[in-house]
Amino acid sequence: MDLAAFFEAEFAEHHDTARRTETALAGAFADLVATCAKAIRGGGKLLFFGNGGSAADAQHLATELTIRYVTDRAAIAAIALTTDTSALTAAGNDLGFERIFARQIEALGRPGDIAIAISTSGRSPNIIAALKQAKAMQLITAALGGKGGGALVGLADHLLVVPSDVTARIQEMHITLGQMLCGALEIELGFAKPAR
Repeated sequence: MDLAAFFEAEFAEHHDTARRTETALAGAFADLVATCAKAIRGGGKLLFFGNGGSAADAQHLATELTIRYVTDRAAIAAIALTTDTSALTAAGNDLGFERIFARQIEALGRPGDIAIAISTSGRSPNIIAALKQAKAMQLITAALGGKGGGALVGLADHLLVVPSDVTARIQEMHITLGQMLCGALEIELGFAKPAR
């Protein structure tokens, strides 16, 4: 294996995906930031969820908001629906894996909250069920997707689809967009100054 060539090719693909994401999603990102800021100001919260690596991203982003991202500031209300093993295993056992996030949204979600799905494929039944539950309860729905968006199209009020079919590149853009969301919210909510 030519590791130097592999290294170069991975970075080239990453840079290409990042450039295409920047071009494609600037407007959708700005809309999502504005919607999240309005929800937080109105007493709402952000509910993040996803499977596998996306589950890790969900808890990463919720923690950045509840604790701190860049600035020592007041907490921003955010929950990862991926971290309570008792809730996840009880729902999976009693209701089926498809309901593990939908049931938590049913319990914790309120109109004015934002349900934010993270899914590389947009085809996971538990992600789709959770967004449907959120919509039925009049939550705002949002999603970070890839591979054309899958079933997220039409379910997410705010949909940021990374223009790639490569799972690793999509996940890299998801955490980048997620951290940008955290930084932008700190600024939008008056906790930090914009970078020059």
